[in-house]
Amino acid sequence: MIKEFLSQFPYILPAIEILYLAGIFFLAVRIIMDTRNTSKTLAYLLLIVFLPIIGIVIYFVFGVNYRKNKFYTFKIERNEEIYNRIKKYIKETHYETLGIRKKELEDFITTVNFLYHGGHSPLTRKNKVEVLINGEEKFQKVFEVLENAQHHIHLEYYIYENDDIGNRLADLLVRKSREGVIIRFLYDDMGSGKIGKKLLARLREAGVEVSPVNKITFRVLANRVNYRDHRKIIIVDGTKVFTGGINVSDKYINPNPTQYWRDMHLYIQGNGAFYFQFLFLSNWIFATEKIPPLSEDYFNYKDDEEGSTIIQVAASGPDTKPSIMLSTASAILSAKEKVYIVTPYFIPVETVLNAIKQTAIAGLDVRLMVPESGDSVVVNAAAYSYYEELLESNVRIFFYKKGFIHAKTMIIDDLFSSVGTANMDVRSQELNFEVNTLVFDKEINREIEQVFLHDMNDCSEIHLNEWRKRPKLKIFFEHLARLLSPLI
Repeated sequence: MIKEFLSQFPYILPAIEILYLAGIFFLAVRIIMDTRNTSKTLAYLLLIVFLPIIGIVIYFVFGVNYRKNKFYTFKIERNEEIYNRIKKYIKETHYETLGIRKKELEDFITTVNFLYHGGHSPLTRKNKVEVLINGEEKFQKVFEVLENAQHHIHLEYYIYENDDIGNRLADLLVRKSREGVIIRFLYDDMGSGKIGKKLLARLREAGVEVSPVNKITFRVLANRVNYRDHRKIIIVDGTKVFTGGINVSDKYINPNPTQYWRDMHLYIQGNGAFYFQFLFLSNWIFATEKIPPLSEDYFNYKDDEEGSTIIQVAASGPDTKPSIMLSTASAILSAKEKVYIVTPYFIPVETVLNAIKQTAIAGLDVRLMVPESGDSVVVNAAAYSYYEELLESNVRIFFYKKGFIHAKTMIIDDLFSSVGTANMDVRSQELNFEVNTLVFDKEINREIEQVFLHDMNDCSEIHLNEWRKRPKLKIFFEHLARLLSPLI
């Protein structure tokens, strides 16, 4: 039938081919004009040329730049509305802290100034910070603090699962809501695919306000899949914050010793909670289009806090500048002695990769700790493709072998520490909603360094000569995966 149709209309097929080629041409122009990253541009161009139809679908699912979309223009406008209400305090607390502690921070002043001017993120000095190792320590502290909540609890999570720990937390939230505590819960609809309708219904029935950040109707065709809310934040009464790498899932409390999960979280008390509240409320208003009353109960900063730890927050997302990527590179280049990095996924953007290499070549002690194998063959292969050039630049690389290391931490010299949600990969540093806490405190730095050194006992160090002996076919696959890394 098709042959007969084409024989009667011989010009149909050439016309379709011409239209297809014209479509490819105009799509290529769009990719070139709309994609800022050169390697990503080339990757998408290769896809649409060498994978007809499939490449086009992949681009529209993963590659469309929603930073320019009205979808995020709305959010940016709402962010500014909230910021305008609190900018006086942000300015005052930032310059007060900087004035009192400027000499102590002088090595990192470029990073500090960038985050303040580029992301409205102030330095705050009246904080207490507690390092929490793994879900066992985190959730014990979370339940203790939430039990004593008086006014509100705000939660924002990438993964929330309908398992034992998820239901225990839900039970507590239901009870606190019935006691009159205001509870708002944001979750990522992609990451929290296992949260379950019954759990959500139970929360809503108890008066908990619940919303996904980006509602996904068709997961396979979710064209906002790039912009995931990868943050993990709990804010209690405007003065207490939990944040770091640990999601709400049983695997983080290590019920199975053969599948050990290593991670890190922070518990912050003090004025540093102020900026986390700004981030949460910005996303809440974006997700729900409801503006809660911005009273002092939410921005509950105090001048009489007992803590002395300085913190600053680096946050990124499709509505902001790439603050995490640029502040990470800036901080690394500020190092004088050492840089110790832990990340579960290492597919760095060029800016961060060059900063790491430059620092190591300059003779500093630069160490990278990563899982020996990740949860994706392609991602793992792409990460492996970077290790030879790092080793050539004198970076020491350690494979964590006890289990899966999911922490996202960095320490620099004896003052700077970073604990956050952002992996050292393209998705976290350019696309997702992420948040890292920068801590300027020698005691916290020493504590996180001791954790790093202890974890080295469960690592094997890789060396350049041995690494080069990998099978040629494996090396080829790794470099092939690297070509796709901007799209992973």
